[in-house]
Amino acid sequence: MSAQPAPRQASPLAARAAALPWNAIEHDLDEHGCAVVTALLTPSECRELASLYDEEAGFRSRVVMARHGFGSGEYRYFAYPLPAAVAALRASLYTPLARIANRWNERLGAAPRFPERHEQFLARCRAAGQARPTPLLLDYGPGDYNCLHQDLYGEQAFPLQATVLLSAPGEDFTGGELVLTEQRPRRQSRAEVVPLAQGDAVIFATARRPVAGARGTYRVNMRHGVSRVRAGSRRTLGIIFHDAL
Repeated sequence: MSAQPAPRQASPLAARAAALPWNAIEHDLDEHGCAVVTALLTPSECRELASLYDEEAGFRSRVVMARHGFGSGEYRYFAYPLPAAVAALRASLYTPLARIANRWNERLGAAPRFPERHEQFLARCRAAGQARPTPLLLDYGPGDYNCLHQDLYGEQAFPLQATVLLSAPGEDFTGGELVLTEQRPRRQSRAEVVPLAQGDAVIFATARRPVAGARGTYRVNMRHGVSRVRAGSRRTLGIIFHDAL
């Protein structure tokens, strides 16, 4: 099993992530299970990351969604070492999100508690046999969509993840909205459509989150997907913090 290399820090991105309005992000995650971060990446950074999809090097696998019943479109998982921008975002977003994740697990009476630094969490993943990187680029064309799902790849799972829109809606594509659903106990599911501009990110619950109810805290299950792209090309960056078996 190969060791996870230390991420190469891209200091402007790390500083940008640290300066995000984390109190507001935490509030939105508690209230809605998702939080939008505007202009996390610049248009030039988006174009640079999106262009990586067309290169052969730097990826460990390619998935055609229709072959597996996942939807229509495709995605590619990055190989280690990750591109500098992806590694920096993954490491710098993790630390403030770990504090939220630990509070969520405490409210749910669930284990585990997550360490402060991402490399510590990745060491836990490797000990569980999860050593394959999970950050990915997703590519959708006309008619493509992504079925509702959860990104769980083993016993170690971080309860929050992020998606960054790399394409410009209305210019590069139409349709293709991110959709979140929340399955509440003994109630009908709730859906939320999350509009994003190019460079915006959405942070959301990977699989479940705590919700305050009349009789205390209860657990709701979350899924996410992408509605049908009507025209053009839509590319996104997915940042998942746990690695895969």
